Amino acid sequence: MKRIFPVLALILALGPITVDLSAPVHAADVVYPKGSHVGLVPLDGLKAAPNFPGFEDTDAGVKVLVTELPAAAFTTVESQLKNTQQGADAPKPESFDTAAGKSYLNHETATDVSGKVDRFALLVAGTDMSGYVVVQVPEKAAATYSSDAIRKMLATTAMRADVPVQEQLAVLPFKVTNLADFKKVRIIPPGAAVTLSDSSDNVLDLAGPPYVVVSLAPISAGTDEDRARIARDLVNTLPGLKNIQITNAEPMRISGSPGFEIRLDAATAKDDKAVSLVQWLRFGSDATLRIVGGATKGDWAAAFPRFRAVRDGVDPRQ
Repeated sequence: MKRIFPVLALILALGPITVDLSAPVHAADVVYPKGSHVGLVPLDGLKAAPNFPGFEDTDAGVKVLVTELPAAAFTTVESQLKNTQQGADAPKPESFDTAAGKSYLNHETATDVSGKVDRFALLVAGTDMSGYVVVQVPEKAAATYSSDAIRKMLATTAMRADVPVQEQLAVLPFKVTNLADFKKVRIIPPGAAVTLSDSSDNVLDLAGPPYVVVSLAPISAGTDEDRARIARDLVNTLPGLKNIQITNAEPMRISGSPGFEIRLDAATAKDDKAVSLVQWLRFGSDATLRIVGGATKGDWAAAFPRFRAVRDGVDPRQ
């Protein structure tokens, strides 16, 4: 069986993210990284990390990553554990009780550039998402951050059902000032994108209510030709679609910056429902804002002005 908990890659892949405490901290308070549904009671010595969602002790080299995964992550792991025989040297996640409920904990020793490290990876079951907590403890810090202490901390892991909208938006690398009356706002961990939708839950259904996804990519382009090529390339990465037909593709100015619009008709790969989408790219000197709006054919006429309102209310942070 493949490794279930890819630990180090997740930590190293994190870009700069602002992490604040969501409320004044008292003894035994669960602390949620800003915008996160997942939190825990950090051990003494751990402070909010400035560059990833979680906590760290910079002197000891201890890191605690706190993030979210799709709800299916937990059920997939559980199914694998029940139906697959593991090799003798494979990690063996154990059932683990947390404040959030049923979880699996994996503990292993590894070696990185700093030497031997203990790694703990906790996967927590949730209704709309799975909680994921990764702890890395260098050998030099093992006396202070013992295995028992880490396990006690992980047992405090909790999940909150709702996160205030403004708290979620504050972690994004861009500003969203017009939500166009979309009912559901959901940050895509680790905080580089956001979905707005009329759905009643956190599941984005391409054939369901209208939705918008706003993200920031490290892409730049100096000419109209480059912008057109990038726009078409990105359209080809849209997931869950088939029979894509581009109905309009043209350069445009968006809030005074060079941009590109593509509109398209398609069918959903899952249930063959007819949908329409629009993709706007707003190019900057070193990054590009991408706004994708989608709706069924029946909802398109009413949804498109709302998509445009969201687009015009998105700006890079200064």
